[in-house]
Amino acid sequence: MRLTLNYRTRIIASMAEVGQVQWTSLLSLQADANPFLSYDFLDALHASGSASRKSGWQPQFLTLWQDDTLAAAMPLYVKSHSYGEYVFDWAWADAYRRNGLEYYPKLLSAIPFTPVTGGRLLARDGTARSALVKALLGLQQQADVSSTHVLYPPPQQAEALERAGFLLRNGVQFHWLNDGYRDFEQFLSTLEQKKRKNIRAERRKVRDAGITFRRLEGARIGEADWRFFKRCYDHTYAAHYSSPYLNLDFFLRIGASMPDNLLLVIAERDGKPIASSLVVHDSQTLYGRYWGALEQHACLHFETAYYQPLEFCIERGLAAFEGGAQGEHKMARGFLPQKTWSAHWLAHPAFSDAVERFLEQESGGIAAYMDELDERNPFRKARGAHG
Repeated sequence: MRLTLNYRTRIIASMAEVGQVQWTSLLSLQADANPFLSYDFLDALHASGSASRKSGWQPQFLTLWQDDTLAAAMPLYVKSHSYGEYVFDWAWADAYRRNGLEYYPKLLSAIPFTPVTGGRLLARDGTARSALVKALLGLQQQADVSSTHVLYPPPQQAEALERAGFLLRNGVQFHWLNDGYRDFEQFLSTLEQKKRKNIRAERRKVRDAGITFRRLEGARIGEADWRFFKRCYDHTYAAHYSSPYLNLDFFLRIGASMPDNLLLVIAERDGKPIASSLVVHDSQTLYGRYWGALEQHACLHFETAYYQPLEFCIERGLAAFEGGAQGEHKMARGFLPQKTWSAHWLAHPAFSDAVERFLEQESGGIAAYMDELDERNPFRKARGAHG
């Protein structure tokens, strides 16, 4: 523990060291909080071992305290790889390797396996937030790391990090916005005719295959449902020759600790479950997260992971559906491009200069890409992107 201005700095290795009351109190003051920043979600990641030192995600949360009150906090990890981040720096790591330098370990501020914009500089006020940034600058200078990366901060926090010497990077996601739709058909009526026709055809293919759906919320999701979902989740990772990031213990933990934020969609054929998707939500936004299937059917993915959750959004009056990382195909289904941010600091001056030049070029490409996407707006009357 050390002193930063009027704050004591503590590096936290587990959520229990902070305590649920302190963390929840701080989070309640954040305008850019979401369920993934909750004590329950983060604790489930760590306690299950899904995000742990063994898995290459060593928790090292940066916290500031005034007496016994948590004044500011930053979710922070020591990373030994770049998996599960969704902002890709593999080329940077390879450049270090080719020059005989170590890129790992690095510091990363993000929610593991979760490409969702949300607060990274959590603070009770502007003074505490400024002190948190100064504490981060001191930590990264002292630590034996190549770099620090802050993924998916809100724009204002990205700008604060830029003022502190970080390089900014943009990405693109696709979000659906609820324009007060009465039902799914009213939403479809706002789309161009071809898009509307294609969605109806996709949904009809699923119905014609004899597939029906159940939506389970919160406490209605039983252990058998979680085990089935995990089978689907693992099967889809295996089909892509990859290993799943999250284990069954993680899903059981969030099912028990934050049920009011969860919706599980289960697809069935002839009474037998064959696919499922899990989405997370709060009172305003639905976040598309996890999906898997044991059988392959035309358009099953779109129905399970998009159309069923969209109907849920409309029924509940949720304002937005964030569809996760990447995916231009989402535009044809009413999702619009949204710019995202990340901030990067590299200790090696020459590599920092090289990355800065790369990001300047990439930024121009992102701007051109956003312009191109705007020309492909799927609505009959063009609507602007979220944010």
